[in-house]
Amino acid sequence: MSLWLQLLAATLLIVLVVVIHGTGVVVTTKLFKAENRLIRGRQLAFREFRLMVPMALCLFGLHVIEIFVCALFYQAVGEVAGIDKALYVSASAYTTLGITGDTLTHWRLVGAFEALAGFLLIGWSSAVFVTDMEKILRQRNT
Repeated sequence: MSLWLQLLAATLLIVLVVVIHGTGVVVTTKLFKAENRLIRGRQLAFREFRLMVPMALCLFGLHVIEIFVCALFYQAVGEVAGIDKALYVSASAYTTLGITGDTLTHWRLVGAFEALAGFLLIGWSSAVFVTDMEKILRQRNT
């Protein structure tokens, strides 16, 4: 596949997953801020569990959606056959596991850029999660 076509596809996929992630993070944060106000008087352990576990699952769900979007791309361009293999290849790239080198033949550059996007988006989720957890822990006496 031509360099420019791969760069274009990678750019479009990155923009799409960043928009998905940004929207998901904003919605998740707003939902959990509202929930935190509702359970503010509860003990810390209850607030931690009631807020942080669902938040972690929501952030995880965002990553799964983003991996699925990239997997659909790999399947649509005929790079891999079957959604199960496409999900595996995409998850391997997204999490920077690095085992997609032999699997992707025509769209390797897209896989490399997916790895960069995944690395950054996982970091973004981690920062949001730690920041929100720190806010809850700071409210220890309220």
